[in-house]
Amino acid sequence: MSTTEPDALLGPADIRELAATLGVRPTKQRGQNFVIDANTVRRIVRTAEVRPDDVVVEVGPGLGSLTLALLEAADRVVAVEIDDVLAGALPATVAARMPERADRFALVHSDAMQVRELPGPPPTALVANLPYNVAVPVLLTMLDRFPTIERTLVMVQAEVADRLAARPGNKVYGVPSVKANWYTDVKRAGSIGRKVFWPAPNVDSGLVSLVRRAEPVATTASKAEVFAVVDAAFAQRRKTLRAALSGWAGSAPAAEAALVAAGISPQARGEALTVEEFAAIAENKPALPGSDSAGSDSAGSAE
Repeated sequence: MSTTEPDALLGPADIRELAATLGVRPTKQRGQNFVIDANTVRRIVRTAEVRPDDVVVEVGPGLGSLTLALLEAADRVVAVEIDDVLAGALPATVAARMPERADRFALVHSDAMQVRELPGPPPTALVANLPYNVAVPVLLTMLDRFPTIERTLVMVQAEVADRLAARPGNKVYGVPSVKANWYTDVKRAGSIGRKVFWPAPNVDSGLVSLVRRAEPVATTASKAEVFAVVDAAFAQRRKTLRAALSGWAGSAPAAEAALVAAGISPQARGEALTVEEFAAIAENKPALPGSDSAGSDSAGSAE
């Protein structure tokens, strides 16, 4: 871990000057809100428990506020940036502000949803300020494609943070909650005020901690089969599972049979079930003549 000068991180004036130099104007289309407070990015790194031996992947680094703070603490940082101008500028920002760590930084100029491999050693942590409009699919895709990621801390819209961390029975418990729990143990890890961003968003932000499960969900069903049940259950979340899963099972009576076999009341609703219970339902899917029962393999499908 390096020791860096106090001014190595980007402050409000640095961010605005850099943006002006690059001709960058944050766009709503890509959900861009740049963090302009050094204390906030250091807090994120501390909360993420980034270690000196970590290889951290960051999605959507923007102008580099969090990137520099991660480089202070981690062994290596790999940043994935889709924006042409931002991707082009970031290596120079790192080299100028933290030259002794520049060889510990790598940039992948790509859409995170398309990335299937990263340069260097396998990532051990994911830390990111995720664009609000793609936060859930990006998060689930990264967890799925990079199983070496042990710890994740993401900053997302507060409403999304609540959904991800929700437990069964909570009114906001849904597809993101269940799918995140397939991979990790999830919890809320704090809140972030609006004033630390430029431009200031009109919504609050939250931190979510996701720690990779020590053991995967014990089931003979595949992830695709389990996720197919989850998607079906929440597509009509106000209906009982007997009704909501009728299309998935082939009929309402077939859905009831699968639920009973899994030890779940046909009158229950999806919002009451754990990921393990969804897996039990998937294991008991009735065979449909001439059909493929594998279901959808989407890691990123969300409500």
